[in-house]
Amino acid sequence: MADQTRYTETMRRLRWPLILTWAGMLSERVARAFWPLWTLLLLCAAGLMLGLGQILSTDVLWALAALSGLAALVLLARGLWRLRIPRREEAFRRLDGTLKGQPLQTLRDDQVMGQNDPGSAALWAAHRDRMARQAASARAVEPNLKLSTRDVFGLRYVALMLLLAGLLFGSIWRLGDIGGALPGSAQAAVGPSWEGWMEPPLHTGLPTVYLGDIDGEVLHAPQGALVTLRFYGPEGRLELAETVSGRVGELPSASAPAQDFTIRQAGQLAVEGPGGREWRVALIPDRAPSVSIDGPGEADVEGLFSIPFSARDDYGVAAGKALISLDLAAIDRRYGLALEPEPRAPLEIVLPMPLTGSRADFTAALVEDFSQHPWANLPVTVSLTVEDALGQSGRSEGYDMLLDARRFFDPLAATLIEMRRDLLWNRENAQRVTQVLRAVRWYGEGLFPNETIAMRLDRLIGKIETIQRFRPLSDDQVARVTQALWDMAIEIEEGDLADARDRMERARQRLEEAMRNGASDQEIARLMQELRDATQDYMRQLAQQQAREQGQQQGQQQGQQDMENAMRMTQDDIQRMMDRIQELMEEGRMAEAQQALEELQQMLENMQMTEGQGGEGQQSPGEQAMEGLGETLRNQQELSDESFRDLQDQFNPNGRSGERNQGESGEGQEQGQQQQGGQGQQQGEEPGQQQGQGGQPGQGGDQGSADAEGLAERQRALRDELERQRGNLPGAGTEAGRAAREALEEADRAMRGAEDALREGDLAEAIDEQSRAMDALREGMRNLGDAMAQQDREMAGQQGEAEGDNPGQRNDPLGRNAGTNGALGNEREMLSDEEVRRRAQDLLDEIRRRSGENARTEEERDYLRRLLDRF
Repeated sequence: MADQTRYTETMRRLRWPLILTWAGMLSERVARAFWPLWTLLLLCAAGLMLGLGQILSTDVLWALAALSGLAALVLLARGLWRLRIPRREEAFRRLDGTLKGQPLQTLRDDQVMGQNDPGSAALWAAHRDRMARQAASARAVEPNLKLSTRDVFGLRYVALMLLLAGLLFGSIWRLGDIGGALPGSAQAAVGPSWEGWMEPPLHTGLPTVYLGDIDGEVLHAPQGALVTLRFYGPEGRLELAETVSGRVGELPSASAPAQDFTIRQAGQLAVEGPGGREWRVALIPDRAPSVSIDGPGEADVEGLFSIPFSARDDYGVAAGKALISLDLAAIDRRYGLALEPEPRAPLEIVLPMPLTGSRADFTAALVEDFSQHPWANLPVTVSLTVEDALGQSGRSEGYDMLLDARRFFDPLAATLIEMRRDLLWNRENAQRVTQVLRAVRWYGEGLFPNETIAMRLDRLIGKIETIQRFRPLSDDQVARVTQALWDMAIEIEEGDLADARDRMERARQRLEEAMRNGASDQEIARLMQELRDATQDYMRQLAQQQAREQGQQQGQQQGQQDMENAMRMTQDDIQRMMDRIQELMEEGRMAEAQQALEELQQMLENMQMTEGQGGEGQQSPGEQAMEGLGETLRNQQELSDESFRDLQDQFNPNGRSGERNQGESGEGQEQGQQQQGGQGQQQGEEPGQQQGQGGQPGQGGDQGSADAEGLAERQRALRDELERQRGNLPGAGTEAGRAAREALEEADRAMRGAEDALREGDLAEAIDEQSRAMDALREGMRNLGDAMAQQDREMAGQQGEAEGDNPGQRNDPLGRNAGTNGALGNEREMLSDEEVRRRAQDLLDEIRRRSGENARTEEERDYLRRLLDRF
């Protein structure tokens, strides 16, 4: 009796775990029996929410509904057939099976043997007590709802995913679409309802609006928005009334179940009937884009012409082009330009658009090379046109400017270019061109840099005269002759260092003469730009010559002597000096500007380029590292420019790529002529026939991929060079040195990303990575410079004469001899020379200017302020 009481008490405590275990078993069997049914129901609901009812016809929709209903009944019957309600005993056994030793079953059992034995009875009682305590810890058994053994293809997950897609991208209200396919009585039971959407044009970037969510009475709609309405229920109960589409003629019924129209104007939009709505539509107009030219175009020393412009649109500019036409009224119609020009269509150049960011309001520059165009360096009128996605266009006012192109400073090269221009202006100038060229050839003793060019010019003159004797020059012959003149002019212009120095001197003399004669501001600005270009060309030629002379012992010794007696000057110093001259001229201080120009000339005559001077023995490891990183940065910049040009070629295959190919062909011609030497041309050869020797037609089929692969290889070579340079960086252990190494590691990662992008053909990504690499290189060079400056300050008191310098032979920046032990000469020696006093004043002015530049580091400005306080 006591055992039965204990069992009853234990089962009473286990009532809820037993019930929950039974419920779990029931859920398991329901899931296993009915999972195909609820999978089918989820699929049907997902299809309706995703708009399946709007896509399919009524007959097909009814057929699918019938099949789905029949399948649901079959699956329901199958589930009911397989469903077995779990009994209490099954739940009891599952719960007891989770306990150690099956204590519930033990509490049910009675002692069979040894009931009269006190020891056996006591042992049985102790065992039941232990099982009772064990049963008290029973917990409900969790159900096993896994269906992977039955749903081996995961159909239930597919249905659930489609349902979630319908909830996210569809509408739960579309479940009512089935009402539109019901017969009349059924539709009446469903009742009338509606839904609608307003989809703005794609180019606006605005989201789709669900009309049922608009609470106000005003609907703000962009022009061109598409409105879609769906009516459900008995036809005729709901009708559309609108005045925004501007539609005329035969229109669909106002009560049609599907309504689609585009908003063209402001007006009223209403759904009339039970549950209808009405809005006043406020139109957001799509305004036409606008574009303006921000200033006259300018060309650099290589002839690249840049026109700055700004474009605006409310949603974004889609495309644009520049129209360049000849300003015939502004041309000085003399000499070869006296004849009427041959008709030429205006130039149409595609405007560059931003690759990233917004096109709603941006500033860019159209960059092209017009040096070989017949209108080069002639007055033109430029107008820009831009379009938006709707085809609306905006045009800038005509801007009169000079079609600036490459300038030729050599007199012979300038003459050839002028004759080339006259022949392109009108081929009837051929006789005048030959006369001028013969005069140049007759009086040009010593004018030609080599006899080969003179012989080429003689043959070209003969060809023109021979053709002109029988017939006018054809288009192809004009193109060949002008190309030959261009090639000879380029070869003459890009001559040796002496030619570059002469061009620089001529540009300086013309500027001085214009200043003395009181020329206009425009003329002085033009001549100043010519001087800048000629000086830049001279410095480039000088650097190339010193690079060729590097390694020659005699040249190195001479360079060491010159370095002790001449002032060193970098290109940045010259640029600042020229800026100062231009500033003085703009302020009207012509006397001071002319004096500064003379000083610039003296400096240029005594200038020694620091790059490549004296060999490696004269450069510290830090200077070598800075020079190597600077060269790597220049190479990276050139590689980035070439990648950008290739990217432009993808969007404008008939533009810059053609000019580049033409330039490559010209290089091939020049090389071919140099290899032939004085062999000359055959008798029947047309002028410029060797022009195509640089490349054969048909070789550009895989040019794009080959170029990308070549750029990638060059990028890899740059990265390898940077990795080599990183192993030789000075300044280890200092904060600036660590920062320099981190910046160069970032540059290495960016170069690696650029290389991968180039191999994949993603030029835009490659340009971004190359830009990151250049920024990191500049940061690394700046930090390396700080590290070197810190080391120099620490070692300043330890060098003295230990480096082998003779202080008695050194000069300070003012040209004074240094005193004993490095001390400067006395003040009386300095003040005795007017030139030295003026240089001292210029030096103080430069220190004051630099001390006020916030871009410089605080340490450098403190040093400059201490200099000012001392002197």
